Amino acid sequence: MTNSHPPYGGQPDPNYGGQQPDPNVNPQWGQPAQPGAYPGYGQPGQPPQFGAPVPPPKSNKGLIIGLSAGAAVVLLALCGGGVGLFLAAGDDKPDPVASSSSNPAGPSAEPSAGGPESETPAPDNNAVTARYSSDMSSVCDGSAILNAAPYTAGSPAKAYTFANSPDRPSYWSSKSISSAKPYYSKSADFESVAVVGCLKVVEGSEGTPKKCDYKNNDGKIVTVSYISSRYELTFYAAKTGEKIGDGGTVSAPANRCPSFISYNKLTMKSYAAPDSGTIEAALDKFLS
Repeated sequence: MTNSHPPYGGQPDPNYGGQQPDPNVNPQWGQPAQPGAYPGYGQPGQPPQFGAPVPPPKSNKGLIIGLSAGAAVVLLALCGGGVGLFLAAGDDKPDPVASSSSNPAGPSAEPSAGGPESETPAPDNNAVTARYSSDMSSVCDGSAILNAAPYTAGSPAKAYTFANSPDRPSYWSSKSISSAKPYYSKSADFESVAVVGCLKVVEGSEGTPKKCDYKNNDGKIVTVSYISSRYELTFYAAKTGEKIGDGGTVSAPANRCPSFISYNKLTMKSYAAPDSGTIEAALDKFLS
């Protein structure tokens, strides 16, 4: 009996003790052991030995762990990306309106002391301090007189009046008032004046000139055009410059040549002064 066996896939040797190859042996793992090493039927023995060890079955445990770890990393990345996107989107939102730094008009920006705001009037940039009685005419230009007497309606008050003229609209000359009037004030007592009456010539109110002959300083005879006009009288509080009343229209008649006249040597014109009687009548009515 020989202990050789035919190649894998060949016919068994009829002389090989009548034993068939072990069906449990895979020819790919090597040659089987010698026949004498097989145990008999019914007898326990060791499992057959192979020429090359059978590789252990592959385990999916590492793959599962790897996939789980990868999934965790992807999940963390997605979460981180979501937080990043949320924070980035939050940067595009405007500052909260309720913030004290971005909403100074809110409750937190209000003064803690509270109470109504002061009603003190804003300073008058055009206010002046009078040094002479003629400075009181600044009221007619819109200025307040800081050192003038305060005006109280219905109470006695001192008054001055000033008038301009068609040829000198920005110049205001003083108009005399009878010293017998209760509202009369001396030039030195200008700080006691509380009311200023402004006589402004009405544009286009000039009448037909009256020709008046006079002898000039050289002894020559000159002819002067004496012109009438009309004025509007307005009363102001000297200390505040506020309008407090209207005195109506005052005529400046030129129906008679005056004994003394002041005229413009270039135009040879002179404008009549507002009527003193009409001015005093308006003052009597307003200050009574």
